[in-house]
Amino acid sequence: MMIPKIKICCISSIEEANLALQYGADALGLVGNMPSGPGIITNDLIAEIAAAIPINKSSFLLTSETDAEKIIQHHHLTKTTTIQLVDEVEQYSYNLIRKILPQIKLVQVIHVIDEKTIEEALVLAEKVDYLLLDSGNPNLVVKELGGTGRVHNWKISKRIVEQSKVPVFLAGGLHAGNVQEAIEKVNPYGVDLCSGVRTNKILDEEKLAAFFKAVQ
Repeated sequence: MMIPKIKICCISSIEEANLALQYGADALGLVGNMPSGPGIITNDLIAEIAAAIPINKSSFLLTSETDAEKIIQHHHLTKTTTIQLVDEVEQYSYNLIRKILPQIKLVQVIHVIDEKTIEEALVLAEKVDYLLLDSGNPNLVVKELGGTGRVHNWKISKRIVEQSKVPVFLAGGLHAGNVQEAIEKVNPYGVDLCSGVRTNKILDEEKLAAFFKAVQ
């Protein structure tokens, strides 16, 4: 079994970015405006952090925009290597984004709710470069689009990983104490976490070190 890529999300400063990279993070998540959840920073700060990340690492813009033109505009303000779509977008949007931003990778977040999620994920896998399975709920009045700290049903995630045509990241409630089990049960391409390596919303070096040791 391959060691999965590690994405540390909710990065809020150059210092946090450097700390995550020091431990071997492959990608950093930078959170734009959201209806709820942790880690939201300004577009200017996202751009500053993205510009400081080495070229062999990936910077993910988490955008809650659902309109293609607004997603493209958000990226123009931040200049990340990757766009993480945390909400449902119109089907035409994927082709338009690829046309305008051909060099940028697209990641579609799938919030694992029930077995219907499997079909949804496999349809969207045709549109993007990666899927990311999380534990939010976009059906609530105030949408949960990530950063919940909750684990979802890994049996469903495993079925998506087995059938997806694109690599799949696993997120949702991961930490040093459960990531080995998650990797064994789901076998994802990558793992992604925010709260699992934080204390009082600040990146915690001890938790970070323990997480990387557990993965590797």
